[in-house]
Amino acid sequence: MKQFLKKNGTDTFVRVHAILPEGIMIEVREGAFFLPYTHYPWFGNASVSDIFNVEMCGTDGIRWDALDVDLAIDSLLHPERYPLTFA
Repeated sequence: MKQFLKKNGTDTFVRVHAILPEGIMIEVREGAFFLPYTHYPWFGNASVSDIFNVEMCGTDGIRWDALDVDLAIDSLLHPERYPLTFA
């Protein structure tokens, strides 16, 4: 399984664990998360290199620049607070 790690400061990081047929697995300081393509469709047709090209956006966001995708970490921790879906 290929892993990718980018650091921004001493305790802020994002890591893509895996690209699976159903979605991607990522890890940030707050925990590990599965992002299914049904809820995050931008990743479904993205290239492997674009998915692994992820970075922290400040201390509370994640950015995939090539895909023009930004996610707030809070939306991963508390999806019930973000009822809108993108699919």
